[in-house]
Amino acid sequence: MNTLLTAIVSIALSVAAQFSLKAGMSGVEVREVMAQPLALRTIITVLSNSYVLGGFLLYGLGAIVWLEVLSKWDISKAYPLVGLGFGLTVVVGLLAGEQVTMLRAAGVALICVGVFLVSKS
Repeated sequence: MNTLLTAIVSIALSVAAQFSLKAGMSGVEVREVMAQPLALRTIITVLSNSYVLGGFLLYGLGAIVWLEVLSKWDISKAYPLVGLGFGLTVVVGLLAGEQVTMLRAAGVALICVGVFLVSKS
């Protein structure tokens, strides 16, 4: 149970990283520079955005936490749990005002059922 909680923390950090990266890439300054041809200024602007940096930091922390999971479980059991990130992302997306179609919700539900079945094996 402790390893499952550790896996969920890692997955939650990855989901938070996605939303942080999205916030950074949706900012006015980054959108403007991304509309221009790729240049050193583009890279500097993107990489100096606090949300983008925060997203990378959250991914790094999630990876460190994930190492604990891998030290205790077989990869064939641990990795399917990453699919829970799809479900958590949809929930957070809904809370953030994103539109989720029934087809997308059904697909995510199937992923979560698959994760549940793998966890029982």
